[in-house]
Amino acid sequence: MTTMSAERTALRSLSAVAGARQAARAFLEALGQPTIGREQADTVVLVVSELVTNALRHGGGSYALRLAVHPGTIEVAVEDPSPRMPRMLTPDLVDGTGGFGWHMVNDLALATVVTPTPGGGKTVRALLPRWTHG
Repeated sequence: MTTMSAERTALRSLSAVAGARQAARAFLEALGQPTIGREQADTVVLVVSELVTNALRHGGGSYALRLAVHPGTIEVAVEDPSPRMPRMLTPDLVDGTGGFGWHMVNDLALATVVTPTPGGGKTVRALLPRWTHG
């Protein structure tokens, strides 16, 4: 199993989310052969972006990102210090205030799991299908 961990503390900034996306792309590129297809890599990066954005927005401005490769799946795990569990919202089509991300993560993932952490926060995991190209 290949794993990567990146911990960040940020003040709800776009650069923190961009850093998480860059870390995810670097992790996927480092996997070597067989390579991850471009569509799969984009899906992983999108899920990383959504989960990190949610952690920064709702989790107090800090997060830990962990990525792991398992047979047939890629695991994206984002931990934050907030005990508040993610929930499905009705997407806001008028004011653009959100409500789309958690739906999207659940649609893209084979499974999502939210686990409380001993310190009072939570870890949100998304298992994504892994396919390769030669």
